[in-house]
Amino acid sequence: MEERADPVERAFLNVERSVLGQRWVSRIDQAGQNRALAMAQQHGLPELTARVLAGRGVGVAEALAFLDPTIRSLMPDPHTLTDCQKAAERIALAIRRRQRIAIFGDYDVDGASSSALIGRFLHHFGIDCEIYIPDRIFEGYGPNPAAINQLIDGGAQLIVTVDCGSTSHESLKVAEERGIDVVVIDHHQVTHDLPACHALVNPNREDDLSGQGHLCAAGVVFLVLVAVQRHLRQQGDERAAAIDLLAMLDLVALATVCDVVPLKGLNRAYVVKGLVAARHMQNPGLTALLVKAGIGGPVTPYHLGFLIGPRINAGGRIGDAALGARLLMEDDAGRAAEIASRLDELNKERQAMEAAMLAEAEAEALAEYGTGEKASVIVTASDRWHPGIVGLLAARLKEKFRRPAFAIAFDPSGKGTGSGRSINGFDMGRMVRAAVESGLLVKGGGHAMAAGLTVERAQLGRLRGFFDEQAQRTVSELVANEVLKIDGALGAAGASFDLVDQLEKAGPYGSGHPQPVFVLPAHRVIDSRYIGTNHVKVTMQGLDGSRIDAIAFRAAETDLGRLLLSGRGDQIHVAGTLGADHWQGSRRIQFRILDAAKAH
Repeated sequence: MEERADPVERAFLNVERSVLGQRWVSRIDQAGQNRALAMAQQHGLPELTARVLAGRGVGVAEALAFLDPTIRSLMPDPHTLTDCQKAAERIALAIRRRQRIAIFGDYDVDGASSSALIGRFLHHFGIDCEIYIPDRIFEGYGPNPAAINQLIDGGAQLIVTVDCGSTSHESLKVAEERGIDVVVIDHHQVTHDLPACHALVNPNREDDLSGQGHLCAAGVVFLVLVAVQRHLRQQGDERAAAIDLLAMLDLVALATVCDVVPLKGLNRAYVVKGLVAARHMQNPGLTALLVKAGIGGPVTPYHLGFLIGPRINAGGRIGDAALGARLLMEDDAGRAAEIASRLDELNKERQAMEAAMLAEAEAEALAEYGTGEKASVIVTASDRWHPGIVGLLAARLKEKFRRPAFAIAFDPSGKGTGSGRSINGFDMGRMVRAAVESGLLVKGGGHAMAAGLTVERAQLGRLRGFFDEQAQRTVSELVANEVLKIDGALGAAGASFDLVDQLEKAGPYGSGHPQPVFVLPAHRVIDSRYIGTNHVKVTMQGLDGSRIDAIAFRAAETDLGRLLLSGRGDQIHVAGTLGADHWQGSRRIQFRILDAAKAH
């Protein structure tokens, strides 16, 4: 749990309203500061590292273990997951009998990684398996009856669904009627009404008491494979002892980061140890994509989430949905390089499509809502948009207008496929489910921060009104009381590689374990300029004359960007995150600006 800041406490550096309309507050209260001091004294931790840990709810006694998460200490007995033993025994039986296994995955990074993870495990035992990834546009999410029949007609004697299947009642009934066992390995929310299958391993099913509901699908698959390996070893299969599951944690780390699940408990160990595996570059497909993305330094969560993930997702969004899984399964370096090149090309196409669609979406939003200050929910729609990219549009619109946002792509029949992204504190999934119950949507669902929907064109106007009514009070209060939590103040001279290395030990950062935010107080803007498409790069100088380079991504046309570009010579407070950038063999300090305020 993150430490909550007291809303009535004094604003950090007296910033009551930043250029982005945020009140700056310290992430930790007095009790948290006392805890940080105790950590520093008892464990010899640097003060800033101790503050970062305390601000994220880490106790004094657990601090050292938190800094060194291990699979051994954090992994539960896989059999504590409901149906895991049944699933493991059925997969092990298929291996012993050399049955043909079909893997049905999702079209995102978690689905591709999960499919490749179990596929690589089966290949170790010489088992022939087929990976089936549905087409996002024509088939949609999860198993469908036609695909299940196709897999069975192709000889599948066992079907394993990964990252999907928990609510696929009709499709799994088809397999049951044809006498084919299905093992479901998933992590999505599921009701007590379970589909017909041999085993359903999902830590979020109501009768699962494992406490592992924060795992992504690949994290659950890994636990199932540990159970399969253990079962085979008990059966005397010598091949089971030879497989190194820890070497496959690169795929689990990739999925964990890209699926934005909370980086707590076992997930932290997955990512920390998975990054070690990724740096060994033993997976030819992942290595080829790292090379294609031009990653020069050690693999980091940023690389996985922002450089590798989008390229794998590009196949599912606008190309061949199975490309990502095929790449992560590939052992031939030459073929891996070919697939990586194709995914890179698709990602460039996706970026170009997204840029054009985003310009149109922003223009529509500005025409409909003005600057968005009086809007509760931004809803944009078009007949010209690709339905595989609407989620990215929604994320950009949310970022620009700082409101929950939807982007909807209508097909020629008038049916719209939409995706939404929310702001902290507003439950978008609940609002979408309410719209379904009110008859405004064909279907829809999601969770607090993201949702998907299907709507008829005739209902779009009513849907806008419904969303506005549902969200108005909550969103207006959230925006009016928006805060930026600050971990501490830092001078340009203190932004050292030593500090970066210390902060990395308290990571990895992501969902549930946010990147530390520091303020450069009263630093002078020495230089500021546009770089790239719409980024702003600045050079800041502290009171002691020390300088630091900083960058504000996608900020050129925002109030933040305008302040930086017009503020040469001015003293301002700048809030952001600290890291290291590797470029052409050299390592440089990089400060990423998130917000700013004039220094009075």
